[in-house]
Amino acid sequence: MESKLLSISKENMLKNLQIVHFVDDDKQNQLLNDLKNYPHAFVLACIMDKQIAAERAWAIPYKVYEELGNFDIDFLATIELSKYKEIFKKGSYHRFNNDSAEYFYKAILKIKTDYDGDASKIWSNNPSSASVVYRFLEFEGSGLKISTMAANILARQFKIPMSDYYSIDISTDVHIKRIMKRLGYLKENASNEQIIYKAREIYPEYPGIIDHTCWKIGRTYCHPKNPNCTNCPLNTECKFFIELNDNKK
Repeated sequence: MESKLLSISKENMLKNLQIVHFVDDDKQNQLLNDLKNYPHAFVLACIMDKQIAAERAWAIPYKVYEELGNFDIDFLATIELSKYKEIFKKGSYHRFNNDSAEYFYKAILKIKTDYDGDASKIWSNNPSSASVVYRFLEFEGSGLKISTMAANILARQFKIPMSDYYSIDISTDVHIKRIMKRLGYLKENASNEQIIYKAREIYPEYPGIIDHTCWKIGRTYCHPKNPNCTNCPLNTECKFFIELNDNKK
C-alpha cells in the first residue's frame, strides 16, 4: 500500500502550473517565474541558496535588478566583478557577500558563453534528469544539494518535461530529516546518504518527489518543538505521533 507521504506528493505533481512563491513579494516572484524572458534569474537564485534563509537568497536577483535597473543577460555580462561585490556588500545580500558575488558573476558569464545567453537551454529539449543536475553542478558554487534542488523545482513546480526523473534526489535539509525520522523511515542518527537512499527506496522513479511535501509539512506542522501533530496530514502514519498518543494513555 502506498504511503500517504507519497500519494500527497504525486497529487501535488499532477497539479496545473501555478506561480511558484519563492518569496513573499509579488515582483520578486514574477521575475523568478519568468523562465521565458529571464531564465537566468532562476539559475542565479538557486546558486545563491546556500547557508542563508531561502527567502533571503531568492530575493537577490531582484535586488540586483533594482540596483542596476536592467536584468538582461547581455547587460549583466558587461558589469565588472568589482561592481557586483560592491552592491552585494552594500546591500548585505548574503552571509558571504564576497564569494556569493563572485559566484553570481561567474554564473552570468557561463550562461552567456556556454548557453548563448539563454539559461533555459540547461533544461530544454526533454533532457535526462542526470543531464540537468550535471549542468547545474558545472556552475561554481552549486553543489549537489543545490543542483538536485534546481532540477526538482523545474520538474515538480515548473512542469519542465524531462525524459526521466530518477536522478533527482531528495534534499537533506533539516525539515526533511525531521519528517522522515518521525515517520519512522530513518533512525535518529541516520546519515545524509541514508536519507537519500531511503527516498530512492520509497520511489525509485523519482526520489525527489517527496522533497517538497516534507519541506512544506516541516515548516507548517512538524516543528522541532511543539509540533502541530493534530492537523498534520501525515499523522495517521507518523510513528512520533502514535507513540506520543500511546504515552498519554
